[in-house]
Amino acid sequence: MSDFKLNAKRRVVIGKKVKALRRQGLLPGVLYGVGIEPLPIELDAKEASKILSFVRGSTLVTLTVDKDQHQVLLRDEQRDVIRRDLIHVDFLKVAMDVTIRTEVPVDFVGEAPAVSERGGVLVTELTEIEVEALPADLPDRIVVDLEPLAEIDDTITVGDLFFSKGVEVLTGPDEVLARVIYQMEEEIEEEEIEEIIPMEMEPELVERGKREEIEEGKKQEEDE
Repeated sequence: MSDFKLNAKRRVVIGKKVKALRRQGLLPGVLYGVGIEPLPIELDAKEASKILSFVRGSTLVTLTVDKDQHQVLLRDEQRDVIRRDLIHVDFLKVAMDVTIRTEVPVDFVGEAPAVSERGGVLVTELTEIEVEALPADLPDRIVVDLEPLAEIDDTITVGDLFFSKGVEVLTGPDEVLARVIYQMEEEIEEEEIEEIIPMEMEPELVERGKREEIEEGKKQEEDE
């Protein structure tokens, strides 16, 4: 049985009318999966939001609809684009004796010595790992310790991780989860600015120019 438990009721309101449910503090959802037809449900929005904030896509949840209990996975959640409140959820009912495929989120913990001591830059590449397992064996997250990244160019791959018995990893073992690279320093080239010094005309040329202007003016007056 799951540590996470939710209560729900069958929902009779469907379509655009579900907006009225939300105004009443209810969260509409759907339950589907093994052995059941898709079933519209409604949950207490406040309670569901609190519990589902701790639930990942691979976290097993016990969902009670009226008096029937179902082991489910959260398969989809829709949120208001502005307030980010939950407005709809989908639950997948699973059979406890049948393996399922799902993606498990990766959590990076600790600090890489290559970053703190050698000035490297941490690059994370995978945020989820695909696995196959019985629902009860599914990890809700995969913790990756960054402590082994001691030198620049060190990497942690999927093959470096340890998984519990019963969990088959479908993501390739050579897939990189995290690595440390050199910090690229931008070299700023200083542009040489040529100072333009205005040329000063020699006094003799200035004086000659003035005389030419005066003579030209007199000539124009005589012609008139």
